[in-house]
Amino acid sequence: MKRYGHGLVLGKFYPPHAGHHHLVRTALDRCERLTVLVCASSVESIPLADRVAWMRETHPDAWVVGTVDDTPVDTTDPAVWDAHMAVFRAAVPERVDAVFTSEAYGEELGRRFGADSVCVDPDRTVFPVSATAVRKDPVGCWDFLEPPVRAALARRVVVLGAESTGTTTMARALAEHYRHRGGVWARTACVPEYGREFSALKLAALRAERPGADWSDVEFRSDEFPLIAERQTALEDAAARTGSPVLVCDTDAFATTIWHERYLGGPNEDVARIAAAGRGHLWLLTDHRGVPFEDDGLRDGEHLRPWMTARFRAQLARTGRRTVLLTGSHEERLRTAVEAVDALVGAGLGLADPLPEKR
Repeated sequence: MKRYGHGLVLGKFYPPHAGHHHLVRTALDRCERLTVLVCASSVESIPLADRVAWMRETHPDAWVVGTVDDTPVDTTDPAVWDAHMAVFRAAVPERVDAVFTSEAYGEELGRRFGADSVCVDPDRTVFPVSATAVRKDPVGCWDFLEPPVRAALARRVVVLGAESTGTTTMARALAEHYRHRGGVWARTACVPEYGREFSALKLAALRAERPGADWSDVEFRSDEFPLIAERQTALEDAAARTGSPVLVCDTDAFATTIWHERYLGGPNEDVARIAAAGRGHLWLLTDHRGVPFEDDGLRDGEHLRPWMTARFRAQLARTGRRTVLLTGSHEERLRTAVEAVDALVGAGLGLADPLPEKR
């Protein structure tokens, strides 16, 4: 089998999937060095930088670069080919010895690069998947996606609310509901609330110094809340990489902004910044009404529950977050939550179509 000095793989990778990775790995096996060129158009929803980062993570032995190519796709028009080649050559100025594709245009692409054209699995028999299929049915294609892509595409559902309103119970029940569906859903994760762990550690540290201290003696500093928000987000991102198409989160960085108000009396800009960069898609707010207050040693805010519920609702609305209020019995709340999550998943990814292709 012929080997090459410098190989090239190019594509939109919108998003990258197992078929793309098979193509890249085949090229890596046959080349001394390989360039992967990610070509994005301005109409596409997934940023070029994200696609480049995903391909670099998955293929650390390849040189991955990105470029914007807004030229319409028409493989029958020489002038269009010239325009595309100008973009490709600007991004990859080095000599190319072989281009690896799974597309019919591979022969012409190789000719224009003055390189051999190597066709890899054009009938998609090794991995029966395409980027079009992923965009249309991400759940059905989930097992063809690598961890960073799963993390980006998973629908993130946040359960939040005032103290002792059943948020943790609901988050766990919701995740368990989807795990029972089996298949890719069996990997549905529930991200725990890091703020609670942090609070327990603070109380334990205080008791080590002052035996007999209780929760009312614990004092929070403003600079602790960005740390909580960052850790919560990191746990969420890690879980999304290996989970199902839905990730259930017991609170998030946005909720941390409200807890900062509750304990410190006002906003924290760093927490707000972390919350604004979050990837949540649906927020399920647990109503305090109808839920008895239970003091587990880390709570002191029964009288604050109405204020917190109202504050959550106001800020969720102000920031335009998709929100569903959970009321009634646990069974009623779970039913409402499942309906909301199913609607979210059923709506799809909402990714824009790429530029149309004329062949």
